[in-house]
Amino acid sequence: MDARVWGIVVDSFTKLLIPGITVTIPLTLISFAIGLVLAIVVALVRVAKVPVASQIAWFYVWVFRGTPLLVQLFVIFFGLPSVGITIPALPSAVIAFSLNVGAYASETLRGAILAVPKGQLEAGLAANMPYVTIMRRIILPQSFRSAFPALFNSFIALVKDTSLAANITVVEMFMSAQRVVAIYYEPLALYIEVGLIYLLFCTVLGWLQDYCEKKLNEHF
Repeated sequence: MDARVWGIVVDSFTKLLIPGITVTIPLTLISFAIGLVLAIVVALVRVAKVPVASQIAWFYVWVFRGTPLLVQLFVIFFGLPSVGITIPALPSAVIAFSLNVGAYASETLRGAILAVPKGQLEAGLAANMPYVTIMRRIILPQSFRSAFPALFNSFIALVKDTSLAANITVVEMFMSAQRVVAIYYEPLALYIEVGLIYLLFCTVLGWLQDYCEKKLNEHF
């Protein structure tokens, strides 16, 4: 790698890092937060086997787990305008990522809820505790503890998946890399650079996951 390429790489670092901090990470946080709320609702509905709602929840999970995330992005951003629904690029990405996360995370949570011994639910009901209270105070805290590693892995995966938003014109980190490549035409060096920045983000999140797991182990 000659001096010119090194100069391009150094000069491009902030041009890639800033969109990563200001777009990629916020997009990940917002989408995951919405998706997690959706996942909790879907998981509880399916575990409780609420009539009609549980069938709707199953269908939602079936569709979003069974189709590619890129297709979901394209349907929302490019497809919906054909029926008169136009959503800007960034909100389209948030919707697609949230729905996708919600489908996968709901199954993670459902499995964690079902793994809690049934005796705890029965004991709560025997003590005349409302079902919602039992879930909120007894079942869900234990479920979140067992589901935490898988959920955090999904969060880390979402950081990388946000690069797909470049396909619907969201100017996140990967789109910024594509623009820099178009200017300097050094794809090998610049795509490796953006890959390393993604790796940096995910490594820091991995350390955060380890720290959080240790803290959880101290309390459970």
